[in-house]
Amino acid sequence: MRDPIAPKTPSFAALVQQFFTEYLVTQRALSSRTVACYRDALMLFMAFATRQLGKTTTALRLADIEPDLILAFLDHLEHDRRNSVRSRNLRLTALRTFLKFAARRDVSSLHVIERALSVPMGRFERPMLGYLTREEIIAVLGQPGETWTSQRDHLLLAMLYNTGARVSEIIGVRVVDVVLDGAACVHLRGKGRKQRAVPLWKATVHELRAWLRSNASVRGEAILLPNRNGQIMTRSNVEQRLDIAVTRAAMQIRNLAKKRISPHTIRHSTAMHLLRSGVAFNVIALWLGHESPNTTHRYVEADLAMKEKALARLQEPNTKLRRYRPADQLMTFLQQL
Repeated sequence: MRDPIAPKTPSFAALVQQFFTEYLVTQRALSSRTVACYRDALMLFMAFATRQLGKTTTALRLADIEPDLILAFLDHLEHDRRNSVRSRNLRLTALRTFLKFAARRDVSSLHVIERALSVPMGRFERPMLGYLTREEIIAVLGQPGETWTSQRDHLLLAMLYNTGARVSEIIGVRVVDVVLDGAACVHLRGKGRKQRAVPLWKATVHELRAWLRSNASVRGEAILLPNRNGQIMTRSNVEQRLDIAVTRAAMQIRNLAKKRISPHTIRHSTAMHLLRSGVAFNVIALWLGHESPNTTHRYVEADLAMKEKALARLQEPNTKLRRYRPADQLMTFLQQL
């Protein structure tokens, strides 16, 4: 007979709802963008699982999440949806986080969950970081034109280079986030709602003042660099405006036409230029909002010029090369007697 005092085992649907409402939003207080990533990952997995098992989402159980099902889902992501290994790993991370949460709520399924958590991450090679030289960056920035769009685009790219910000950070900057008096800086909101302040060049401050003077409606909580409708720009908007700037700059520096340049390339360029200027790792990490110094260390790995300078400081061994002469077979024979 079942113990009436024993807690009722939550259903799979209830666990999913609690995972989002209680754990991600209330306990961890993750940003809406991060919550959306978890949501998309679980929706993809549940849609795949229901097709494979012939069940509805409400009929799914934790016991259904076998390692074979997870591996089949990951293969589906890579081969059918053409996801990269990194994207595949992000989906797996979201699923793992949910399973760890579920293990604390449904102890009876702990063994099943442990088996599911044994599915490994996919291995991949990190691509070399792409960045632009100082000359290339100046060409891409160009000069602000007379139109509203041209002036906004120039300020947008100038701030991306000045701050090394991510696209999501720069398009979310409000007027109140910019400090132009005294120690000029801009407050950025990075991953995990972490905030940091990045100093601004005098040229950037001058351009910001001119922008605010000519746009009287951009005040207070308003987005600093909006689209034509006064709304926040999208990532694709920024990529399109950068493509236009690169196309224009390629007429001056033809090598730019052969490069794949994204807003993140500007971020890498900022880091590389700071590194070459002698700025310490920990300062660059704070500047870019890196959680781990290992991320910042990748810029050293990518900088061949710095490696060559380091090699030049190392004295070469004084090696004298001698002509190879084969051993005398007769003498070798006699020595071995």
